[in-house]
Amino acid sequence: MNNKIQLYTVSVYTENNIGLLNRISAIFQRRHVNIESISSSESEIEGVSRWTILIYVIEEQMKKIIGQIEKQVEVIKAYYHLDEDTIYQESCLFKVKSNLLFEEGQIQNIIKESNARIITVNKEFFVLEKSGMKKEIEKLYEDLKPFGILQFVRAGRIAVTKEPMEISKTLKAIK
Repeated sequence: MNNKIQLYTVSVYTENNIGLLNRISAIFQRRHVNIESISSSESEIEGVSRWTILIYVIEEQMKKIIGQIEKQVEVIKAYYHLDEDTIYQESCLFKVKSNLLFEEGQIQNIIKESNARIITVNKEFFVLEKSGMKKEIEKLYEDLKPFGILQFVRAGRIAVTKEPMEISKTLKAIK
């Protein structure tokens, strides 16, 4: 058993019911575990939602949390993974003053080098979208910071496992 605090990606397959988010977050709160990010979407199985939750804990705590999550009636199955077991991305948006786009050649180089996309431009501002690893997003943030970021927002991690998820076969057989 590993007693070192590590970053875990938790995948939770659920029915889509009201109030479940409160009960799941209470599990983390009771254990004084901060949720670094959380995202929810449809899964590969119709009618089943998948939550991706990012937390720092030791493995023993992680196993207890998974056990508590799976006790919730609407939860079909929960898994935990280390970074090396997943392929993941984060996404973010930056809002920056428009005049900088045309007056500062350096901004255009930053956009190009970071593989960010300009998704809208108007007289007052432009918006960049960047998907990638956390380090890439942090670097772009630091590169844009001297120019004055008007707004910044980052979405939670999304991840798929490198190994097949047996839940997909199981749920397809049930449905």
